[in-house]
Amino acid sequence: MDRQPDTAPDSTEPTARLGITGMSCASCAGRVEKAIARVPGVHSASVNLATESATVRHDGRPSTAELVAAVEAAGYGVTREEHTLPIAGMSCASCVARIEKALSAVPGVLSASVNLATEQARVGVVAGTGPEALISAIEGAGYTVRRDTQESDDDTGGTASGPDAAGAPPAPAAARDHERRHLLYAAVLTLPLALPMLGMLVGEHWALPGSVQLLLASPVQFWLGARFYRAGWKALSAGTGNMDLLVALGTSAAFGLSVHHLLAGSPHHDAPALYFEASAVIITLVLMGKWLEARAKRQTTEAIRALQALRPATARIRDAAGREVEVPLARVRVGDVAIVLPGERIPVDGEIIEGQSHADESLLTGESLPVAKEAGSRVTGGAVNGEGRLVVRTTAIGAESVLARIIRMVEDAQAKKAPIQRIVDRVSAVFVPVVVAIALLTLLGWGWLGGDWTQAVLNAVAVLVIACPCALGLATPTAIMAGTGLAAKAGILIKDAEALEAACTLRTVAFDKTGTLTMGQPALLATHAPNADATDALALAAAVQQGSTHPLARAVLEAQAEGASLPAPAQDIKVLAGRGVEGQVDGLRVLLGNERLMRESGVDTSALEEAASAEAAQGRSLAWLAVEDAQGISLHALFAFGDPPRAESADAIQTLKTLGLRPVLVSGDHAGAAGVLAQGVGIAAEDVRAEVLPGDKAEVVRSLRAAGPVAMVGDGINAAPALAAADVGFAMGSGTDVAMHAAGITLMRPDPRLVADAIEISRLTTRKIRQNLFWAFAYNVIGIPLAAAGLLNPVIAGAAMALSSVSVVSNTLLLRRWSPRAHH
Repeated sequence: MDRQPDTAPDSTEPTARLGITGMSCASCAGRVEKAIARVPGVHSASVNLATESATVRHDGRPSTAELVAAVEAAGYGVTREEHTLPIAGMSCASCVARIEKALSAVPGVLSASVNLATEQARVGVVAGTGPEALISAIEGAGYTVRRDTQESDDDTGGTASGPDAAGAPPAPAAARDHERRHLLYAAVLTLPLALPMLGMLVGEHWALPGSVQLLLASPVQFWLGARFYRAGWKALSAGTGNMDLLVALGTSAAFGLSVHHLLAGSPHHDAPALYFEASAVIITLVLMGKWLEARAKRQTTEAIRALQALRPATARIRDAAGREVEVPLARVRVGDVAIVLPGERIPVDGEIIEGQSHADESLLTGESLPVAKEAGSRVTGGAVNGEGRLVVRTTAIGAESVLARIIRMVEDAQAKKAPIQRIVDRVSAVFVPVVVAIALLTLLGWGWLGGDWTQAVLNAVAVLVIACPCALGLATPTAIMAGTGLAAKAGILIKDAEALEAACTLRTVAFDKTGTLTMGQPALLATHAPNADATDALALAAAVQQGSTHPLARAVLEAQAEGASLPAPAQDIKVLAGRGVEGQVDGLRVLLGNERLMRESGVDTSALEEAASAEAAQGRSLAWLAVEDAQGISLHALFAFGDPPRAESADAIQTLKTLGLRPVLVSGDHAGAAGVLAQGVGIAAEDVRAEVLPGDKAEVVRSLRAAGPVAMVGDGINAAPALAAADVGFAMGSGTDVAMHAAGITLMRPDPRLVADAIEISRLTTRKIRQNLFWAFAYNVIGIPLAAAGLLNPVIAGAAMALSSVSVVSNTLLLRRWSPRAHH
């Protein structure tokens, strides 16, 4: 359907183009058109079913996000992309706000998030919106996009984009060398100016001639400090301000006042009052602060760099002729056979087809002990092969590899903003204009009321240079980067900042049973079949369990493999959620499941009730087998399974209690098995929820919220709804992709102690964020009034401003002292 407007469109009208998904017919196109047309400001909407696109003409009022919301409200989707752009030239939180505002105004942009700590912008756009418009918006706001090499999609699965034209800012390594040299030059030129200040403390007068002071201060002000003028002018041109503007205004005022006094001379023929040392020292201190800040910020990202360093550049592949050849990792394809020698890093995710060894996966999972590997074992790219030669068939490469997914998840978590950051964003939007206004009031107040314009200028300079918008911008992202990086090292992947912040407020932790607190490897321990042959009963059970991935199904199939052969394959197999399974075997209807299924099917279980009670008292899981023939349905057998608790479960529960959390067991198993496990690991009897259907686990989680925020820990598809319903979902790394997708935090190895570690690092990180914000606000709330009152020397103010960022980042680095409890 392609409806044209009644009147000829104005070629100057703003036009938006959206890729639409989910349409199947002309009626769908019509519904999308009507939905878009109802958005205020839309003049016409034309949907083309063949190209699956919509062309929207409007008056400029509706944003892309509003148009997308209208399409999604109608039940359809819009194709999206994400671009990651490395940005140069940011100095404070005001810069972040300005770039986000500029990007959000670009047609096709749905979301924009700029991180000062990583110096990157993540921009969500409608598919087809290229990076060129985004780069133009950034440059229009007074910043530049770095052209340093980004990780390719093949390597990390990201969507990094960036221009490759010449004339780009220097790459990070070159920029660090450049800043170090400039700091050294500034220190050499400033030291002679600062020494007389130190001499005054001991009664010595070492003042240099005014012309010499001017000679030393000028290159500091206009060469080494040129970056502040450039960035400040760009900000001013864009109609806003930043830290660079404050530094440029403050030091220029001090420098200009000194030049005026030097040229005018003193009316009493005394040495004129000069403040060249103030402007030079302020610039040098700010440069030093920026250099120290960059060093500290680099340390907060060491976890990501350590993960990226795990990826080998080449792989040894067995070619079609059977020869072993070394090729670049990018040329390896799924199905290729890789050869890994002792001591080498495993280049790809795969399955061992020959050899046995041990693999060091410590940087991937946090597991400090090498893991035994043999034929049939799965291996992960980036792990270090131990003593044996391995032949590995490749199963995943590039963006689909475990290592790439880990890196992508950590980068995503570090790029996203914590909810508390929204407060900072609102403050940053008005921070610089407010500071400039306070400085102007200080100047006029001291000048008019006090009559001393020299002191007025110095006090205004102090106001300008004490302001610390950069500390505000770094307070939250540096802490998140450090916290998520440390967590990744410990085998804990935090999906986003929201999960990190929510985890610190938890009051209850609910555990799924199988595979979480237990090994998830149940074994058939007993078969009760008083009126049938036990081997035949097991064969019938195995027939209806073929193809199932449920842990009890695997136990049945493993036990049956040691006995008689299967009867004819089961037909019409149906999975009965939370109850069991049924199917047709040799014309018989076979039911295998829990006691609830037996009751609902009218099966008399009295003959095996005593045996069931005895097995349940030992904490065993039960499965009942019933068969329906021409004479009716009857009980055939009872199977008892044992699934031992993990060795770490009791310690995990005790640690959670120590942290003030309430552990709860939520299980679909019968009350006897759940109760025995709970008693063994230390969960109170009143905190056991047994015989809970998969669909009801989410409701149990919601009911637990009455006592405060709830976490859910699980590893299977059945746990996914409960993980999504919880305030924070924890997915065990041994579990399914569905569970990991639904969870906010993924544990890379099946160790329940990692839950407490994740909560602990989230508490520590959130505490650091609050501490950082306190200090960042304290510098400004205390420093600006002191400076306005004339109680703060401009040099001291400059030092405080420089140290504010360094102190915030240094405080964040204290997180590195944390070590996980779940460490062998």
